[in-house]
Amino acid sequence: MITSQNIFYHELIGLDTSIVQSSNNQLVGLSGKILDETKSMFFIQTVTGVKMIPKNYSTWQFHIDGMPVSVNGNTIMKRSYERMGVKA
Repeated sequence: MITSQNIFYHELIGLDTSIVQSSNNQLVGLSGKILDETKSMFFIQTVTGVKMIPKNYSTWQFHIDGMPVSVNGNTIMKRSYERMGVKA
């Protein structure tokens, strides 16, 4: 079960997210569902199509159990299996 304390160790694909802070002001407010991720990018399904957004330089917000959880993109700059501690 994903909680605000362990979100860093979980799969993020399928979660709804939004960018609440970014060094690129054009990204602030972008929201959608995470379709895929690489070490440094999220592929987000937005209302205008799929966007490839770098993880770093932004603060991402997820809603876990109805509560907003903000995550600095630099802390999740790993592949999903690396965050989970699993070797590929």
